[in-house]
Amino acid sequence: MRTIRLSRRRRLVLITAIVATVVVAALSALTLHRVQASRYDPAAPAEGITSDLERRVPVDHPRVTFTDVAARSGIGLRHFPGVRSTQLPEDMGSGAAWGDYDGDGDDDLFIVNVSAPLTESKPSATTASATARLYRNDHGTFVDVTTSAGVGVWGCGMAAAWADADGDGQLDLVVTTWGRLNLLHNRGNGTFEDRTAASGLAGFTGFWTGASWADYDRDGDLDLYICGYLQYRYDPADADKLSSQFDAEVPSALNPSSFPPERNLLFRNDGHGRFTEVARAAGVDDLTGRSLSAAWCDFDDDGWLDLYVANDVSDNALFRNLHDGRFENISHTAWVADPRGAMGLAVGDWDRDGDFDIFVTHWLAQENALFSNLRIVSPGAQPGRLIFTDVADEMGLGQVSLDYVKWGTSFFDYDNDGWPDLLSVNGSTFQNPRDRRRLIPMRHHLYWNRGDRDGFFEISAVAGAALTQPSVGRGAAFADYDKDGDVDVLMVNHGDAPRLLRNEGGNRGHWLEVRVRGRRDPQGLGALVVVSSGGLTGRQQIGSQPSYLSQNSTLVHFGLGKAEIADSLTVRFASGREIVESNVPADQIVTITEEP
Repeated sequence: MRTIRLSRRRRLVLITAIVATVVVAALSALTLHRVQASRYDPAAPAEGITSDLERRVPVDHPRVTFTDVAARSGIGLRHFPGVRSTQLPEDMGSGAAWGDYDGDGDDDLFIVNVSAPLTESKPSATTASATARLYRNDHGTFVDVTTSAGVGVWGCGMAAAWADADGDGQLDLVVTTWGRLNLLHNRGNGTFEDRTAASGLAGFTGFWTGASWADYDRDGDLDLYICGYLQYRYDPADADKLSSQFDAEVPSALNPSSFPPERNLLFRNDGHGRFTEVARAAGVDDLTGRSLSAAWCDFDDDGWLDLYVANDVSDNALFRNLHDGRFENISHTAWVADPRGAMGLAVGDWDRDGDFDIFVTHWLAQENALFSNLRIVSPGAQPGRLIFTDVADEMGLGQVSLDYVKWGTSFFDYDNDGWPDLLSVNGSTFQNPRDRRRLIPMRHHLYWNRGDRDGFFEISAVAGAALTQPSVGRGAAFADYDKDGDVDVLMVNHGDAPRLLRNEGGNRGHWLEVRVRGRRDPQGLGALVVVSSGGLTGRQQIGSQPSYLSQNSTLVHFGLGKAEIADSLTVRFASGREIVESNVPADQIVTITEEP
């Protein structure tokens, strides 16, 4: 037998190769074992996917808190003081609206109410006073003037919105309910009269929800879009029938999928507050959508207001204004025909890139949506093609919202750093299993915008007990009601008292508030306001944030951060006229008036 002698170097190479082969074999066996032992479990947490989306509160979060001052400020309403009869309309409401109805410069407050169970068709002795309420703002405190003003709308109330419907310089009020519309005319002396019939809004029976005013045809007067939810019919024989929602049994009368959609309404203002319903002719009746909120906004920047409608368990709709009284449905080509359960709606330029984006709150187990505007503009092409993409997950707004039913919302720069933040008011639609007369409360979400690179962080845990204390939230309306330079929030809670969330600390940063007076509109609805400061540009379209069944103040607020001067302020009115101001000092309210 021949002996083979290997050199020292060759022996080392051979030994290394043998060891490497053994190691590779061992690792392969271990890997195979792991693969076989860890088969996919759809019920298990998706480690490396959802966990990567978690965001902790940053150490540099704003030192701003929200404190509930409703009771001590004079707001004493209790929403839905009756006992639920387990019907869907009772559980959907209500909202609130800020507006300076008496012209004294302070935003007054109207809160809608669900007065009584639907089984009570007429006011009883115990519910006759459970109406919507009007609170006059007296320099930061509120006086209930409902009775003297004559605005105590009784019924299953949903939304409210202020506007000068007849061009007389006074803010009128529309209130939607399950059943009918209400238009209250401002006499200018602190009182109102019902002009529903005289205006052409009477006779429309349905489940009416969101209300949004705008001059969509640019003829100088304000038109009105009304969201229709669904064709609700209650049959006592069906009271014990159950349906399933995420493995939970709920009464069929509480499931929106049990009912067909209701049409939407567009009331064209023909002058002096007389309206004609033209939704079908204009192409915006949205017969397949269960609509809750609608926003007028010029998404393609062509000078004409488009319309986005948030629908529950049906496709959302984006209607592009064709400039001739008609609209084109571009929902699918723009990638915003989202079939989730949409509730609240906010519009704003969250990333400050010069166009308007859309934030939508959804039902349980459905993330928020943040549709970022990717408008394509080719050389010589105007307005360009509208395309949106949902960036909620990557920007911190998605996974965190899965366990919540989300409603009222708005973009607002609560810490005045120049970047629009978000609030989501939450509250379940499920009945409390221990007390089926009540719904399950939830805590609320405050999203701090850290910029277009980092996105949003949910920081309600460090923003005050008024946000972390659970309630059955519904509507939310935003305003700097006390004029201290930061934005406050009125939250409507189902079956409970509202919360007036006073912003404490937001005015440490500089700010600018702009009041716009249109030629025939004291609120400047539809006007585009652009403020540039410190290399950043912010924009808002007045009236474009309907929240949920609510209306924000039309006094638009911009945070300026450390800048003591805004380099430029531009207002483009709904008519197309434009005013530009330069070097505007911070920390003041500026009024821009359109000349006749």
